[in-house]
Amino acid sequence: MKKIILTRIYDKDFPSGFRILCDRIWPRGMSKERANLDYWAKDIAPSNDLRKWFNHEPEKFAEFSSLYLDELSKNPKSNEFVNFVREILKKEDVLLLIGARDRQHNHGLVLEDFLNKRLAQSD
Repeated sequence: MKKIILTRIYDKDFPSGFRILCDRIWPRGMSKERANLDYWAKDIAPSNDLRKWFNHEPEKFAEFSSLYLDELSKNPKSNEFVNFVREILKKEDVLLLIGARDRQHNHGLVLEDFLNKRLAQSD
C-alpha cells in the first residue's frame, strides 16, 4: 500500500501523489494553479472556532489535538474521508497539504495520525 505524506503547501519539492489541501481556509498567497490540488478537504479541517482558539500556539497543541480528534470522531464526513483516502492509497501516495508554518504543532499531524490509525483498523 502507498503512504500518507504530510507537507506544507508552500514547500518547493515534495513527492508526487494525490494532493489534498486539509485547511478550512485557502492558504495566503497561494494561487489555484500553483496549488495544483486534486481535492480540498475543508470539511475535515478543524472548525473555525477551534482553529481560532488554537492560533498556532505550541503550548495549546496537546489540548488542541484532543479537541480536534473529538471533532473528527463526531464529524459525519470523517468516515467518507477515510474511505476516500483508502481508495486513493491503492493507486498512489496521498499528500496532505497544510499551510501552517510550524511543522511540530499543526492540525495536519493530528489528521495524519487519525487517518493512519483508522486505515490500520480496517486492514
